[in-house]
Amino acid sequence: MNPAERALTLLAERDQTVAVAESLTGGLVAAELTSVPGASRSFRGSVTAYATELKRDLLGVDGALLEDRGAVDPDVALQMAAGVRSRLRAGWGVATTGVAGPEPQDGQPVGTVFVAVCGPSGGPLGDGKVVALRLNGDRAEIRRESVRSVLELLADELSGNARAQDTEQNGGN
Repeated sequence: MNPAERALTLLAERDQTVAVAESLTGGLVAAELTSVPGASRSFRGSVTAYATELKRDLLGVDGALLEDRGAVDPDVALQMAAGVRSRLRAGWGVATTGVAGPEPQDGQPVGTVFVAVCGPSGGPLGDGKVVALRLNGDRAEIRRESVRSVLELLADELSGNARAQDTEQNGGN
């Protein structure tokens, strides 16, 4: 089972939903999720906020943070995930931001990517979780790996949440 299928299966089992905020992946995360039959049960929608001001205006990312650190930042990724979760009224929000190339951005080298997930209020994630990636390859490879990584992060967090709720059903691992 690929990460999108795994995440959507876990979401459906819990009757929960997900929304996606994308920058460098430009809609590829949403495309991967919607390629799975039955995705509409759990996938709410997505925002592709490629321009920095859209991260602020559509997703609610702090403008001072964007000005100080730029869009390629772990806190920006977390705020994107929280913002899309809130604005699209989903149980979970995921986000991607980074530099796919060919040029560095915001002082960050090509291959610097942050993926984030934000779960339900009071859930095991608290304010969310972000993972920093240092990816190699060309633009397409960096974008593909970013999609895989954010969907694996979501599936892993959902699995962890499930383990916390019902270790017997999940075999305790």
